[in-house]
Amino acid sequence: MTVPRLVLDHIRKAFNGLDVLADISLSVPAGQFVSILGPSGAGKSTIFKLLTGGLAADGGEIRFDGKPLPPKTRPFAFMPQHDALMPWRRIIDNTTLGLEVEGMTKQAARARVAPLFAEFGLGGFEQHYPAQLSGGMRQRAALLRTVVQNRDMLLLDEPFGALDALTRTQMQLWLETMWERHRWTVLLITHDMREAVLLSDRIYVLTGRPARVLREIEVPLPRPRRVSAEASAIEADILESLLLPQTEQRS
Repeated sequence: MTVPRLVLDHIRKAFNGLDVLADISLSVPAGQFVSILGPSGAGKSTIFKLLTGGLAADGGEIRFDGKPLPPKTRPFAFMPQHDALMPWRRIIDNTTLGLEVEGMTKQAARARVAPLFAEFGLGGFEQHYPAQLSGGMRQRAALLRTVVQNRDMLLLDEPFGALDALTRTQMQLWLETMWERHRWTVLLITHDMREAVLLSDRIYVLTGRPARVLREIEVPLPRPRRVSAEASAIEADILESLLLPQTEQRS
C-alpha cells in the first residue's frame, strides 16, 4: 500500500487551557489536492502553524512520507491568505524572494522563475510593481513565488479569500487547470465550499472549536471542473452538515 505524503494522526492543540484542535486525523496522498473546510475559528490556520513549525502539537503525531515530520527541515512551500508581495520589489524580484532566502543568487533565481511567467499569465509584467497589477495577477505572482521553491508539498491558506466573487471564481478555475497540468501535492485551507468542491479530490470538514473531523468527502466530479448542478449538490450537503448543532455533529 502506498504511504501518504502527509498524515496527521490524532493531533491535539490547546492555548491557555482552551482546546482548539481536539482530535484531527487526515492524510494527503502524493499528487492529490486536499482541502480542510470549516467555520471561522475552528483551528484551520493552527494546523498550518503546526506543519510549518510555528507551533508544536500537544498530542498526536505528524508524519511525512511515513516518517515523523523533521523539526527543522520542512518540506512545505506556504502561500498565506494575502499575497504578501513587497511593494518596492518588481514582480520578477518578488517571485524569486523565496529562492534568494534559501541562498540562491539573484541571477540563478531569475533564470529559474522567468520561464514560468507566461504559464502563470504574467508574461510581460516581470518589471511591474505589485501596485500596478490586479488582485488576481498579484495572487498568481504569489503562487508562482510559492511553487518555484520546488518543495514536496504546497500549503495554501485561503489564497483567494480577499478577492471579489467573480475574480475569486476565475482564480479557482485557473488553479484547477494549473493543478491538472502539474499535479502538485496540495493542502488547502478554506471556508469557501465552492472553492473546496471545485479544486479538491478530498475534503475534510471540521466541526467548530474544539475541532474534530466531522466528515471526509471524496469529490467524484470529473476534471476539468466547472460550476455545475452536481457540484452545487455537494456544496449543499456540506452546508447542511456544518449547520447541524455541535451536539448532533458529534453524536
